[in-house]
Amino acid sequence: MKKMITLLCTSWMLIMSNAQAVELLDKVAVVVNQGVVLENEIQDLMAELKQQASRSGQELPSDKALRVQVTERLIVNELQQQFAQRIGLEVSDAQVQQAVQEIALKQETTIENLRQQVIYSGGNYESYLEKVRQELTANEVRRAMVSRRIYVSPQEIDGLVTLLKERGQKNEEYHLGHILIGLPSDATASEIESSQNRAEKVIELLNDGSDFKKVAIGSSAGAKALDGGDLGWMNVNEMPTLFAEAVTDQSKNSVIGPIRSGAGFHILKIIDIRGRETVEVSEVNARHILVKPSIIVSDEKAKNTLTQYLKDVKAGNEEFADLAKQHSEDPGSAAKGGELGWADPSMYVPEFKDALAELEPGEYSQPFKTAHGWHIVQLIDRRIQDATDSAYEDNAYRMLFNRKFNEEAEAWVREIRDQAYIEILGDNN
Repeated sequence: MKKMITLLCTSWMLIMSNAQAVELLDKVAVVVNQGVVLENEIQDLMAELKQQASRSGQELPSDKALRVQVTERLIVNELQQQFAQRIGLEVSDAQVQQAVQEIALKQETTIENLRQQVIYSGGNYESYLEKVRQELTANEVRRAMVSRRIYVSPQEIDGLVTLLKERGQKNEEYHLGHILIGLPSDATASEIESSQNRAEKVIELLNDGSDFKKVAIGSSAGAKALDGGDLGWMNVNEMPTLFAEAVTDQSKNSVIGPIRSGAGFHILKIIDIRGRETVEVSEVNARHILVKPSIIVSDEKAKNTLTQYLKDVKAGNEEFADLAKQHSEDPGSAAKGGELGWADPSMYVPEFKDALAELEPGEYSQPFKTAHGWHIVQLIDRRIQDATDSAYEDNAYRMLFNRKFNEEAEAWVREIRDQAYIEILGDNN
């Protein structure tokens, strides 16, 4: 009897201990407007980053410094999710599945193997899909809100086109690392001086051989802080103007800064430099017929309908263009007999791109499904397109837009954060 009582008491203590642990992990860490960031979200992201660092051999800063960065990322994510909800922006299940498929393709695996990897690493696949959904939502709301603030003038395009033509295909690209020592929008003189001193100390650390990524994770207020400050490869025309002026004529491994802007003090490291090579664009001209499944039209019926269209076209009983005009549910191409015009195949969804890759000019695909519905496609022709004046203009616009987008995106995130009610609770301060 005594043993039974002891066992029951021990079991009760274990249950209470586990309940307290669950309560601790589920407690609110940060209040963000009407939403919250939970303690378990912070702990999960910290654990994920530590696993990634362990696999890559990357050294992380202290838990305290890492927590500050993780908390800030989750606050910004929560603000973006709230903003998306406010404007009615939703990411569909089909978009999430398409994104997961693209992730699997990049990792040269299948969606099922990706799911098993998530589970094997201790994760929950439904939670993984929700993270993908949130990332897509954040990207979409940022694109929607920032793009409308950007104007690229014809004069800017003409000026950059002239510059690109002068430089030909020898424009340099820089792989940059970035650290931002942030400043509040209404910084006092003492705050500015303090931030500048911190920036100069960071530069001393880097010049003394400290690991750039570790320093960035521990001290940067930039959007890429948790990625080790890695901005990736950029042409000078895609960078913020301050950065472009600073890196010109600098050599690999140079540490540059501090560079003052409204956001604070920037420190750059040139990780690598490469020359721009001549690029030939492979384009395809194709036409298709799209049938969308619905309550009335099942997947099987849509597929069978397209199979019959294909038989009729091959037998010479119907013209592809006529069927597209009458039956295709793609409003952009139906009136043109299903023709999509010359385009880079990478602009299409993966299934459509893959179907085109299998065809020779004049051939038809079998019916296949994408996020848009069921298709049959005919490859009309392929071509290699040289860099024409039109291509120069498109390239110049893209560079200018990307430069302005990066600058405006940072500003927009700061604005919504400054306008938000944020309270970091208890021991999280």
